[in-house]
Amino acid sequence: MPDHTAVAVRDLSFSHDAAVEPLFERLSVHFPVGFTGIIGANGAGKSTLLKLIIGALQPDGGSIEGVADAVYCAQRTDHPPATLYAFLDDWSGGACELRGRLGVETDFQERWSTLSHGERKRAQIAHALWQSPDLLAIDEPTNHIDRSARRLLLNSLERFRGVGLIVSHDRELLDALCSQCLWLEPPIARVFPGGFSQARELRAVARDSAVRERSKLKQAHRRLKQEASKRRETAAGEHRARSKRGLDSKDSDGREKIDRARVTDGGAGGALRQLDSRVARSQAELDGARIDKTYETGIWLAGSRARRDTVLKLDAGATDLGMGRHLHWPDISIKPDDRIAITGANGTGKSTFVNYLLPRLNVPGAHAIVLPQEVPAAMARELLAQVRTLPKAQLGHIMNIVSRLNSRPERLLDSQQPSPGEIRKLLLASGMSRAPQLIVMDEPTNHLDLPSIEALESALVDCPCALLLVSHDQRFIDGIGAQTWRLERNEQSDSVLATE
Repeated sequence: MPDHTAVAVRDLSFSHDAAVEPLFERLSVHFPVGFTGIIGANGAGKSTLLKLIIGALQPDGGSIEGVADAVYCAQRTDHPPATLYAFLDDWSGGACELRGRLGVETDFQERWSTLSHGERKRAQIAHALWQSPDLLAIDEPTNHIDRSARRLLLNSLERFRGVGLIVSHDRELLDALCSQCLWLEPPIARVFPGGFSQARELRAVARDSAVRERSKLKQAHRRLKQEASKRRETAAGEHRARSKRGLDSKDSDGREKIDRARVTDGGAGGALRQLDSRVARSQAELDGARIDKTYETGIWLAGSRARRDTVLKLDAGATDLGMGRHLHWPDISIKPDDRIAITGANGTGKSTFVNYLLPRLNVPGAHAIVLPQEVPAAMARELLAQVRTLPKAQLGHIMNIVSRLNSRPERLLDSQQPSPGEIRKLLLASGMSRAPQLIVMDEPTNHLDLPSIEALESALVDCPCALLLVSHDQRFIDGIGAQTWRLERNEQSDSVLATE
C-alpha cells in the first residue's frame, strides 16, 4: 500500500471552449485522505473537476499538488478498462478477494459486450481498487447496480486508504463514505464537513446567513447612495454660490470671497468625495457577497391516454439471453394508465426484456418516449446539435423543461459534450412535445442529481400516460406508485418474470 498524502487544488480556473462563463474561477480546496463527495447539478462540472485533478484535462490556471498516482472510474461503461485482463488473470490474494467481493468473474473481458451495465460497473471499480492508487476518482459508482451489489461496493470502498473523490447522487453512499463534501454551483464552490445530509443542512444554514448578510449590505448601500445624492445636491448649490457668473466686474469684495471659498473647496464637496468612496467600497462588498442561486424545479409531463384498451398484451413465452440462458414470462399486459417497474439483480435480463417489448407495444412510435440506460457519446453530441437548430419557440420550450429539471440551459447549449444526466433530460424534454401515451425509461434516476430526481418523481406521479420503468431505486418506484414485475433466476440460471 503506497504512502498516501493529501491533494491540494490551488487557484484552479477552467473554461470550456466557446463557453460564456468560466466553469471554475480560482478554486482552492484541500482533499484529505478518505472520501470527499463532489455534489452539484448536472452540468455543474463534477466530472470535469475529476478529470482536471487526475490530469486528463489541463486547467487554464492554478495548480494541483499531491497527485502521484491516480485512477479514474468514468460514468460510462462502454469499454473495459485497458488492463482489465491483467486484473482478471491475477491470482494473488488481493485480486481474488476483490473479484469475489464484487462478483467479478474471470471471463468478463470476453463477455463485456453481453454484460449488464451493472456487471461492467462492478468490474470497473474492482479493477480500480486493485491498482491501489494514491488518488481514486469515481464518477457515479452506484449507477446500474442492484442493492446487494451496492452493499458489496460500499464495503469495498470503505477499505480504501487513499484520497478518494466520489461524484454521486446516492445519498446513502455519500453519508456512509464521506468526511466532507464539495458543493459546486459555478463559479462558486464550497466545502462542508460530513456526508451529504450534514453538508446539505450546513449549506442551507450558510445560505440563509449569506442572504441575511447581503440584505444588510444592500440596505446600507441604498442609504449611502441616498446620502450621496443629498450631498451632491448640496455641493451643486455650493458650486453655484461660488460661481462668479452674474457678479459685477467691479465687485472686488464678492470675487475675493468666492476665491477664498474655492481654495477651501467647500464643506459639501469634500464630504461628497469621501461619501462617493464609501459608496464604491459598499458596492464592492455587495458584489462580493455571492449567494448560491436557486432555480425553480418541477415539471408537468403533458401526456395523453392511449385510446386502445391495452398498451401491451403478450402471451407467455421466452427469449434467449445468451450463454445457454433464457428469460421466461407469463401472460402479461399493460393498460393505458398502468405504471410498471421491472426490477431484479444485475444480469437477469431487465434491459433485454424491455428491448424485446418495444417493437410489440400497441402505441404509435411518435407517441412513445424511450430513454435508454445509456446514450453513446456520439449520439449525445448529435442530439444536442439537432436541438440547437430548432425554431426559437420550440427550443425555448425544451430548454424551459431542462431548466425545471435542474440543469442550466445556457451551459448545456454551450457544451461540446453534454453530461449523461443532461442528455437524459434533453431526451425527456424533446419527447414531451409529442403528447406521449407511453414513457419507457431504463434506470431513470441514473446520472441525475437529487433535485432532478425529485422533480422527475413528482412529474411522473401525475402523468396521465402509461409508464414502463427498469429501476433499482426502490424509493423512486414507491414514490410513483408503480406495480413491480421482478426477474429472478431459477435453478437452471434462467430468468423468470414474476408479476405482483
